Amino acid sequence: LHSLLTDICLRFTQTLHFVQFLRKQTSTICVMCLCSATPSQKYGTRGGRGEVVSSFGAVQGPRWTGKGQSAVRVEMLEGGENSLISSYKYMFQRLRDVRDVLTEKIEELGEELRSHFNIEEFSPVSLPVQDSITVLGQVCCDSNGKLNTQSVLLEAGQEQGGRQVPVDLSELKEFSLFPGQVVVMEGMNPSGERFVATKLYEGIPLPFYCPSEGKQEMDEVSEPVMVMMACGPYTPSESLTYDPLIDLITIINKDRPDMCILFGPFVDSKHEQIEKNQVTETFENIFKRCVDSIVEGTKGSGCRLVFVPSQRDVHHHYIYPQPPFNLSNLSKDDSARVTLAPDPCTLLIGNVTFGLTSTDILFHMGAEEISSGTGTERFSRIMKHMLTQRSYYPLYPPAEEVNMDYDKFQQFGQMNLTPDILIVPSELRYFIKDVIGCVCVNPGRLTKGQVGGTYGRLLIQPNPVLVEGKRVSPCIAGQVVKI
Repeated sequence: LHSLLTDICLRFTQTLHFVQFLRKQTSTICVMCLCSATPSQKYGTRGGRGEVVSSFGAVQGPRWTGKGQSAVRVEMLEGGENSLISSYKYMFQRLRDVRDVLTEKIEELGEELRSHFNIEEFSPVSLPVQDSITVLGQVCCDSNGKLNTQSVLLEAGQEQGGRQVPVDLSELKEFSLFPGQVVVMEGMNPSGERFVATKLYEGIPLPFYCPSEGKQEMDEVSEPVMVMMACGPYTPSESLTYDPLIDLITIINKDRPDMCILFGPFVDSKHEQIEKNQVTETFENIFKRCVDSIVEGTKGSGCRLVFVPSQRDVHHHYIYPQPPFNLSNLSKDDSARVTLAPDPCTLLIGNVTFGLTSTDILFHMGAEEISSGTGTERFSRIMKHMLTQRSYYPLYPPAEEVNMDYDKFQQFGQMNLTPDILIVPSELRYFIKDVIGCVCVNPGRLTKGQVGGTYGRLLIQPNPVLVEGKRVSPCIAGQVVKI
């Protein structure tokens, strides 16, 4: 009897340890097989796992492992009342309010350009004159179709009369324009009916972040910091099994990044089974279990987590700017390493600024932008437009799927500085590139239809340095990798 009891106790202890091991190491395996318990065959048989498909900076030398440093300081750059930290009331805005926001944007950028290029004054766009004049306005289209070289209008601000006039671009050697762009043009308008542009002034980006001496001394981390980033969907298109997310968590535990930025959608409104209402749980429950799995599954790595919502998150407010998720069930320890960010936002990681947005501005602007003779490729032009227009979403009118609240957009959707690193996940092809000193990253999406996608990783110097008085980019190296 004693021997039997000893054997039972031993087996019970072993079973208990095994269960604890499973819960700690692979809690994500129970993530969700809500609608289709069958894993995606195409995802499971994908090739090229771990293949580096895009690189930036130091190709030789960097070790892609972090220390899981929870000591890395993360904060919203704006801070306090200037950050979007909770939900707000929307669906009530007057056309007059929208006009006021757009007018203020024209006037602010116009004043910056006027002082930078030493322009004496702006003339009304529809003023009939025989001499060359300089005008300020916003680019728009003369119809509901796509912008083209024959349909460009320039709409002046209220101070310049608020009129619209067609623009002839034939005299410009190069240009890149999109609806909503604030521009300064030089040219002639002999009849008052058509402005012939002869010169287009380049926009001016904001300065980079300059930390105070006190903040630099406060920062304990001086070694390179590894930042990983991934964007949903986290499931293949034909199944709601979160296998790609499980694989990502495995990579986080293996590489131990100091920071991981996760963009939505976590519960994708465009997923076929969600569109057809084939789920057996509430969307909120699916999301909660997904986040719990990420937080629990990465606890051993010590990695700091940043969650950024998407307008495709079916359980969340689909308004832009979008408030952060509300995760009231997190424990005190988990809350200390989790940052809930809005879309868009500017984060300060160490003394490096990160601009983040989950809205596919690349796709939206890529469909509307027109250019000629610029000699640069499209992604670089779009990123430069974002930086020089000083906005996370400079397109107007916005894409149909973007529900813009212009009052909040004016408050939370503008850039207060040029970020050191700008992360813009998109359906379009992944990239990492330097655009006027800002390292711009499109990590792609973790899944592309039924197959695996990509994620990104960066090595950054948390305390940027000056060499001979010049700023050096804090980004040491970057890669986009297949999951």
